[in-house]
Amino acid sequence: MKHVIAFDISMGKSYMVVYNALKKCELEKEIEHTRPEFAALKLLIGDIIDGYGEQPHIVFEATGVYSRPLERFMQENGYRYCLLNPLEAKLQCDTLRIHKTDRSDAHQLALTHFTNNRRVKINSCDVYTQLKALSRHYSELDDELSVVRSRMHKVIQVTFPELERIFTSKSELFLNVAQLFPHPDIVLSYSKTIIKNRIIANTNKRISAKIAEEKAVELLKAAEQSYPAVSSTDVFCDQVIVYAKRYQELLHQKEQCIDKMATLAEGLEEYSLLLSIPGIATNTAVRLLAEIGDIRRFDNHKQLNAFAGIDIRRYQSGKFIAKDKINKRGNKHLRKLLYIVIQNMIRLRRFGQNHFVDYYDKLKKQPYNKCHKVASIACVNKLLKTIFFLVTHNMNYEYRLAANS
Repeated sequence: MKHVIAFDISMGKSYMVVYNALKKCELEKEIEHTRPEFAALKLLIGDIIDGYGEQPHIVFEATGVYSRPLERFMQENGYRYCLLNPLEAKLQCDTLRIHKTDRSDAHQLALTHFTNNRRVKINSCDVYTQLKALSRHYSELDDELSVVRSRMHKVIQVTFPELERIFTSKSELFLNVAQLFPHPDIVLSYSKTIIKNRIIANTNKRISAKIAEEKAVELLKAAEQSYPAVSSTDVFCDQVIVYAKRYQELLHQKEQCIDKMATLAEGLEEYSLLLSIPGIATNTAVRLLAEIGDIRRFDNHKQLNAFAGIDIRRYQSGKFIAKDKINKRGNKHLRKLLYIVIQNMIRLRRFGQNHFVDYYDKLKKQPYNKCHKVASIACVNKLLKTIFFLVTHNMNYEYRLAANS
């Protein structure tokens, strides 16, 4: 067994221990995540390599953004290292006696490395890292969009609730009109012609003068009948404008995010393979690539299932047998995305043949008679299996072959 260097990482620093092949601790100290400290670490690793002719085993736990500087150091210097999942590290290092400090955790990581067969981290293409960062940013924008949408709905119900009935609430035109006419009294201060012209001027889509005039008439009628809870000078009207503007900004940022991801993904072979699957378009394909990463690093589709957290968790003790459930220990962002993909496929079944939908219909009928969620997760399993097969065999999706598999 080689030397083992283990790190327990916290914000901006790590506690490092060095063990020799005889399981004796030769060095332990705290290091800061700075250039001088990493330079000293490089010299230390170099001395061990020169003295023993081989690189020591390096192990540490993934701790989100805090472990990224140490990861970059390992990658730039070409060191092989083991990056542990926090749950994996906890299960391997847990003892009956609870004594948790940075120092003790580092020692436990090092000592357990002698008895555990840990996989060396395989550095994937930087494109996947960039895609993942953009995908998480997209999710954050989506979450913020939900909050802004809820707040905008609340204030519009106070100022001019009829707006949400006249226009589609997620459309660009609705957001522009909400900024122009947040209150019915503002609408009544303009003529039909001015309102019509403003509607035409404030939509990116082509809209005929006739339809714009019809919308203007609807808007005027609604303004005449509307009895808002506040006056046109109330601060709620200002809030409608602020939320509508912010909503537009978030929509544009989401589009820009997907465009960036698509540009990055075009150089990957699996991108076109994913697009060949019915029900998967640009948005879904780039986000799947971002969350899965390099699919070829998995040995089989079962590992991919575990990564997504849809592998089966079974529990039996004596005569008690618990109901099978999915583990949900994997990537929750990927799991949610895959579930949404299956729901879209089911909803858009009329546009083409799809063996995932065929499988869903089969599970819903007798003698299976599965509930909707169980059948959907089974389809997610089949989708992941198909994606793994297509990528590893460099094949496009074909319904005829998939339906017979």
